[in-house]
Amino acid sequence: MESSNADSVPSQIIEVRPNRRLFNLELGAVWRYRELLYFLIWRDFKVRYKQAAIGVAWAVVQPVFMVIIFTVVFGNFAKIPSDGIPYPLFAFTALLPWTYFSEAVRRGSMSLADDSELIRKIYFPRLIIPLAMVVGPMVDFLVSFLVLAALLVWYGVMPTWGVVFLPLFVFIALILALAVALWLGPVNVRFRDIKHTLPLLLQTWMYASPIVYPLSIVPEQWKLLYSLNPMVGVIEGFRWALLGTGNPDFVAMSLSAGFVLLVLLGGIVYFKRMERFFADVI
Repeated sequence: MESSNADSVPSQIIEVRPNRRLFNLELGAVWRYRELLYFLIWRDFKVRYKQAAIGVAWAVVQPVFMVIIFTVVFGNFAKIPSDGIPYPLFAFTALLPWTYFSEAVRRGSMSLADDSELIRKIYFPRLIIPLAMVVGPMVDFLVSFLVLAALLVWYGVMPTWGVVFLPLFVFIALILALAVALWLGPVNVRFRDIKHTLPLLLQTWMYASPIVYPLSIVPEQWKLLYSLNPMVGVIEGFRWALLGTGNPDFVAMSLSAGFVLLVLLGGIVYFKRMERFFADVI
């Protein structure tokens, strides 16, 4: 008697068990599901710009309008110094990494709640969701960078040799956004207050970073404490690499990078401990 086709095909059983080991982060699973990561990034991009009249050009509208407002209010009215750099260029160079960072934090922190149906229906490494939402705004960043490049040409400013370090500063901003999202995302699953708290947190963080003012006006006795804000190193790194302003403090940047990695590791551990409850409470 011949066996049926169903009997001849070997079945594969995947057993999902809760992870009880503190540092078993299962990061290899994220790599195995890398195609899902790609499609989530692509889905987010298409959804945001699918029916937009000007499409991806919206990526530059926010930073351009903020530069105009900052130039009029802080550059012309308040007469805030800009270290000898034209204020629009001074502000845009800082707003570029900040806009990426704030948008990545916002999307990453809200991502678990926004993809609740996906989490409840199928298994995949949940870490992929905030990771995709943090990487996604990088497309907007690259589009806005073209506008900054045009602005550099307009003002006749040539980037310094430090431009080779620019990807490092971008990477620090990315892992910092991911670290914050990994802490706030699980909290947002249980307490939706994060949706209301996050705009205030980001606005406060923005004014605690040297975006509308230079680091040189911060009193010397406060600079060490002020530099604990990792975005200070990122923003000052951008200005140094593109405009040649100031001298980079590589010791402080190394400490900042180490702090960011520590927060990221803690965020991954916390995220992994909380993900077993996502489908139940989301």
